[in-house]
Amino acid sequence: MKVLDKEFEVMMTQEEIDSLVSDLASKLDTEYQGKDLVIVAILNGSFIFVSDLVRKMKLDPEVIFLKYKSYKGTRSGEVKVQLELEDDIEDKHVLILEDIVDTGKTIVRISQDLKEHEPASLKYGTLFLKPDCYNSEVELSFIGKELPNKFVLGYGMDYNGKGRSLNELYQLKD
Repeated sequence: MKVLDKEFEVMMTQEEIDSLVSDLASKLDTEYQGKDLVIVAILNGSFIFVSDLVRKMKLDPEVIFLKYKSYKGTRSGEVKVQLELEDDIEDKHVLILEDIVDTGKTIVRISQDLKEHEPASLKYGTLFLKPDCYNSEVELSFIGKELPNKFVLGYGMDYNGKGRSLNELYQLKD
């Protein structure tokens, strides 16, 4: 499949992704049972994942969206805040969710920003993790699946704004 100037191939089917999301929903329901949970979803990539996830959960978490950007094209760079926290998370159990974590720079920045708001707890989760390039001390409590260090798109993730609506996960062809 061609997106803009790059060729991509299927890495994971819609059914495989759905199974990962269902498993994460079950784990979160168990972990946060009886707690006041706030999910902080990081835009733009996580909106499809988080939408599917919360609809599979038995709990009814509050969902907040923040926007941090670190990618330009296929490369990760400086983390920039584009939409800041405006909600009260003090004394609430906060779970930051990303679509994908690679270097961990965004997670570190978000962690610094949200700790100032004194949540009861602060944990991190991601649908996908690229462990070969993860370089952070921040512990990820919930991981859907580890991926090789390849550029991916689909299921909310994009290449220069394109490909987010694809139901499967695609990887950049070598």
